Amino acid sequence: MFGTLKPDVLYRAWATLNKQSAAGIDGVTAPQYEAALSNNIHALADKLKTNRYRANAVKRVYIPKSNGKQRPLGLPTLEDKIVQQSVADILQSIWEQDFLCSSYGYRPHKSAHQAVHSLQVNLQFKGYGYIVEADIKGFFDNMDHAWLMRMLRQRIDDERLLTLINQWLKARIKEPDGTYHKPLSGTPQGGVISPVLANIYLHYALDIWFEHRVKPQLQGRAMLIRYADDFVVAFQYRNEAEHFYAKLRSRLKKFKLDVAEDKTSIKRFSRFHPSQVRHFEFLGFQFYWDIDFKGEPRLRRKTAPKKHRAALKDFADWIKANRHRRLERLIPMLNRKVVGFCNYFGLSGNSLSVGRIFDRILDSLYKWLNRRSQRRSFTWAGIKAMLKHFGLRSMRVRKPSVIVDWY
Repeated sequence: MFGTLKPDVLYRAWATLNKQSAAGIDGVTAPQYEAALSNNIHALADKLKTNRYRANAVKRVYIPKSNGKQRPLGLPTLEDKIVQQSVADILQSIWEQDFLCSSYGYRPHKSAHQAVHSLQVNLQFKGYGYIVEADIKGFFDNMDHAWLMRMLRQRIDDERLLTLINQWLKARIKEPDGTYHKPLSGTPQGGVISPVLANIYLHYALDIWFEHRVKPQLQGRAMLIRYADDFVVAFQYRNEAEHFYAKLRSRLKKFKLDVAEDKTSIKRFSRFHPSQVRHFEFLGFQFYWDIDFKGEPRLRRKTAPKKHRAALKDFADWIKANRHRRLERLIPMLNRKVVGFCNYFGLSGNSLSVGRIFDRILDSLYKWLNRRSQRRSFTWAGIKAMLKHFGLRSMRVRKPSVIVDWY
């Protein structure tokens, strides 16, 4: 299997990498590497073939989160990314046939939108009554290396490939202050191979346990929907939800994981008892019951309040910080941000939320473009004409075109 890491495989991995991502600890950028791509790829393949390849240290950066905390990200070197992508493709091809349909993250032909839509439709029509909303504390930082290697050996017997993966797990991390340390657990978020390793870990630690140990003992319906380390479990009966909730901690503890207590709970969530219903959040959306025009209970989804507030602030702050740019540069940049937001949150039923976001964008443009000089530059009619000229896309919701998995 290790012999498959030949130049053609490395070329394919290179083609799939994000060339705009930040450089690793060696400072080599994608344009610099591409200037001598053929020589670099063949030299890398030769190092792999002759066992001279060694994983480089990982550069750590921190990005702010909406709750005021910071999320650590790891930036491998470009060559490490190429090799990681090649190995990730191998692991994906092996385990894709094993992964359950309830796992949606980082898989071909699966998406967060599919997870959101399947969850909504199943809760609407299948009669589930209780939700176990769970969150794993620091999952990517706490994956146990010994357990992960044991899981990989279920399907891989090539020791050279396993040694390579172990190198990435044990690679030193360089903090922003210049200090180094060697991780005892986890895999850096930002590493190309991290998503598939996370899926493999939770496939054994959670998915199989739920499907083959938990569900066969139940009297009512139950479903688990997972996207990477975010998951929701629905049950028909309260006592079975409570039993799972009690067992979940010990199951995760076995694999050196802990639930985040403040983000894990059981909630009554049934169309037949609307007075007892509370909302819950999953993948940036809030799910809640409403009454449709026929007077029937209807499950709705909208942008989660924290995500909504964060988007309002992000767009307003970005426009303020970039107001000095020429319009032919400013508006296309803004348009990319609008399209990115709408591609994810612009789902049917969420028009009110995305409409408010777009109103804030217009208000911020009107405010800050008129403060660029001593005189007011734009009226509202002028703003709209200018945006039409530069083709700023308005935020519109769209109907989902995803396949529903029934549970």
